[in-house]
Amino acid sequence: MTIAVRFNIQRGEFALNIDTVIPDTGVTAIFGPSGSGKTTLLRAIAGLEHSEDGYLKVGDILWQGNKTFLPAHQRKVGYVFQEPSLFSHLDVQGNINYGLKRAQDGSAAAVLQQAITLLGLEHLLKRMPWQLSGGEQQRVAIARAMAASPSMLLLDEPLAALGDEQKTAILPYLESVYKTLDIPVLYVSHSRDEVARLADHMLLLDHGEIKASGKISDIFTALDLPLAHQSHAESIIEATVSSYDEEFGLAAMTFLGGQFLVAAEPLIVGAKVRLQVLARDVSITLEQQKNTSILNIIPVTIDKIVKETKSQMTVRLFAEETALLSRISCKSAYDLNLKEGDKVFAQVKTAALLT
Repeated sequence: MTIAVRFNIQRGEFALNIDTVIPDTGVTAIFGPSGSGKTTLLRAIAGLEHSEDGYLKVGDILWQGNKTFLPAHQRKVGYVFQEPSLFSHLDVQGNINYGLKRAQDGSAAAVLQQAITLLGLEHLLKRMPWQLSGGEQQRVAIARAMAASPSMLLLDEPLAALGDEQKTAILPYLESVYKTLDIPVLYVSHSRDEVARLADHMLLLDHGEIKASGKISDIFTALDLPLAHQSHAESIIEATVSSYDEEFGLAAMTFLGGQFLVAAEPLIVGAKVRLQVLARDVSITLEQQKNTSILNIIPVTIDKIVKETKSQMTVRLFAEETALLSRISCKSAYDLNLKEGDKVFAQVKTAALLT
C-alpha cells in the first residue's frame, strides 16, 4: 500500500502544488528550506488545511477527494509540533493518557505502554512538565501522539527548539520508535543531519513543489539536485556488520560494492547499520595504494564529474550499485586526467556510523 497525495493550496503569494505517492512504511523526510511548504503539506495531510480539489488516499481508505473530506479529528494521525505543548496541570502520565481519548481500537493500552518504554519515560511519569528538560518534554509529546494508536505519525520539526546536546540525547529514542512502529512516519525538517540519520525516503520541496522524491541515499548523491553540491555533501550507505575486531575497536561493515572498517563500540554481527561518508573525506587514486594509513580503499567507476568552482569538482563514483561522492580539486582531476567511465580507486578517510 501507499499514500497518494494531491494538493493545490493558495495562500497569498505562496502556492503548494503537490502530486506524489509516499511509501506507507518507514520514515519519509519532508525536506527543504524555510518557506518551501513543508508544514503546509503536513497540515493538509492532517486535515488542518483545506484544498478544494485535494486528494488523499491512505492505503485503501479515501481521506479526501470525490466530495469526501474526513475532518481532522477523524483522521488517525498522531501530530507532534515543534513545541511540545504539554498540559501544565497534568503530570507526564496524565499528558500521555490524554492521547487515549483519540484511540479508536482496543490496542491503545498496549500501544501506550510500548510508547512509554520505547521513549524511556518510566521514571518520569509522576513529574510535571516544568520539571522536564526540553528533550524530555518532546519525548512525552511523541508518546502522547502514539497513545492514540495512529495509522500515521506526523512530526513537524520536533527537534528544532532543542539544543545540540538535547538533540543528541533524543535521537536514539526516535530511532527506536521508528524501527518498532509499523506505520508511516512523515518527518518535517530542514536539518540534513537529522534526515541522514532517521529517514528512509525523502520529499525534497522548494517553493511549494516537489523537486525530487526517492530513497535518501539516491537524493543525497544526485548531481542534478542541490544537496550534492553543498559543502557538507555526503553519501549515505546501508551496511551490515560482518565482524568486529576487539583489539583495535574496528567493525567490518559490508555493503553492496565493498566493505568498510569503521571505529565503533562492540556491535552484533549481522546488525543493520547506516554509514555517512563525507565527500571531502573521499580521494581518488588511479592505482590501489599500499603502505598507507587509509584503511578503506575500494574499486569504483567514475559516473559523473561536475565543476563546482574554479578550484573544486564533485565526482560521483559507483562501487557496484552504491554511490559515493568525492570532492577534489580541479587540479587533481586535471593531473589524473579523470574521465567519466574510468575505473579508479576511492580512498575513504572516514566513514561515520549513524545508526
